[in-house]
Amino acid sequence: MKAKVKPIRLTSVIAAFVAMWLVILSLGSGAAAAAGKEDWVENSLGMELSSAILIDADSGQVIYEVNADTPRPPASMTKLMTEYIVLEEITNKRLTWDQVVTVSEEAANTPADGSQIYLAQGDQHTVKDLYIAMAVGSANDATIALASQISGGEQSFVAKMNETAKELGLTTAHFTSATGLLDTTLISARDMAKLAQTILKKHPDFLDYSKIQEYKFRERDTATMKNYNWMLETNKSNTYLRAYAYEGVDGMKTGYISAAGYTFTGTVKRGDTRYISVVMNTKSKEARFFETAKMYDYAFNNFEKKSVLPAKSVVETLESVKIKKGVEKTVPAVTESDITFTVKKGAEPKIELKESNLLKEEELVAPITAGQKLGTVTYEYTDAEGNKVDRTVNLIASEDVEKGGWLRLMFRAIGQFFVGLFNDIVNLF
Repeated sequence: MKAKVKPIRLTSVIAAFVAMWLVILSLGSGAAAAAGKEDWVENSLGMELSSAILIDADSGQVIYEVNADTPRPPASMTKLMTEYIVLEEITNKRLTWDQVVTVSEEAANTPADGSQIYLAQGDQHTVKDLYIAMAVGSANDATIALASQISGGEQSFVAKMNETAKELGLTTAHFTSATGLLDTTLISARDMAKLAQTILKKHPDFLDYSKIQEYKFRERDTATMKNYNWMLETNKSNTYLRAYAYEGVDGMKTGYISAAGYTFTGTVKRGDTRYISVVMNTKSKEARFFETAKMYDYAFNNFEKKSVLPAKSVVETLESVKIKKGVEKTVPAVTESDITFTVKKGAEPKIELKESNLLKEEELVAPITAGQKLGTVTYEYTDAEGNKVDRTVNLIASEDVEKGGWLRLMFRAIGQFFVGLFNDIVNLF
């Protein structure tokens, strides 16, 4: 007797298809853009990643780069923008370090799939404590608490982040969260490095927080927050992390979500040289530090800073600048600061004056004081590979020039009138 075979119902097929599709979607939001080896880009340092960049922190000169202009999810490196905005709010006196923040419902309900300090609605903590929780422990709830304090809610703060990105010229940046939990936030390695450079230039005290190894957030906490940046030089005394510690590293921010892979924006200083690095989509939390070390080793082993024009140098063809209403008609001019490039060790830099821009005539009016800005000069450096780097410095007065008396100025004006009249007559013939 033949066994009866039950017919396959169409509804069962549809249900199975839907279930399979939901499983695919559940592999991670933005699964199609999920990070992986297939996104890695070949490079001369043999780094396994999708994009990277190393720049001189002072000048922004690029020392090494790999696919640096492709926007990618930065994960918790996003918090660098949040940290920057908090520092700006403090500088502009709209926020203070000891100001007490009452934790919002939104911050207390931060999704549990990430780092947090477990804030409850109504908890009260200082801006400083929340900032350290964000900078050291990458706490998402502390980040949203600060965002809410500044803008009333995370999405309003996100609008501020994008507005700030535009002001800073971060053309690839698009923020959708204050924390980096969403893979819809995108930014290139180059723009991330530019943001980091802006932070260090405008708020050098940022490093006081980014280099903290560990921090006890509450008195009742049994454990301290540990800094996710294992490359901190101070970790050389840590038995478990000394393999990652790198001389001179004192910041900045790590990150991870599945669509981003493991990311890290770092900074290192030795002597008078500071570099900023970014790596995106490395294979593990350890790899992001080893790949970063490859760029640092490359830079310190092969490059050096060289001053090609000292401060207070006279610029050819601009030994003096014309001024109005002075005892003298011109004022001697020199460069305000030196011109320094990062060059290959042993190389002789090739530089040339690219352009000069003097202030408008109405701004160059006596009295002129020593050190007063007269304009700018730009020099161009060409390296051995033909890459060009510009550096612009101020042109300043090297001495005082007093305002001329009325009698002197009157006779000067009369003389100029007759010179002009004579030239007009000559031009008639």
